[in-house]
Amino acid sequence: MLRGLVIDYAGVLTDPDADALYAAIGGLRDRGIRTALLSNATGGSQAKARLARWFDALVFSGEVGFAKPSRQVYLITAERLRLPAAACVFIDDSRGNVDGAVAAGMTGVHHTSIEATLVELSALFPA
Repeated sequence: MLRGLVIDYAGVLTDPDADALYAAIGGLRDRGIRTALLSNATGGSQAKARLARWFDALVFSGEVGFAKPSRQVYLITAERLRLPAAACVFIDDSRGNVDGAVAAGMTGVHHTSIEATLVELSALFPA
């Protein structure tokens, strides 16, 4: 059973239509789905303060010592959500990063557009 959503920042949440994705994240959180941001970008207190309301965990590769697509960074993220990797969906615009998440046991979604990602989320987390 899928109980966690892990999302990349740059290329996904920076999409011009990302407001719809943020709304979907909020709706999933309301249903008890745990959420995490996983980014190879540098963290920073401003970014963390802005994103904290949407995510149960914020994981920045520079802070944990592993970068996507390293298996360890996905496992660390799942652990911070207190979930097994197999219970998590990972979304990224990089196919290589999605492949890394799948190799670590997560369900992967290759982000190509907000619309397509929202369709995938609806199928993976049915109401």
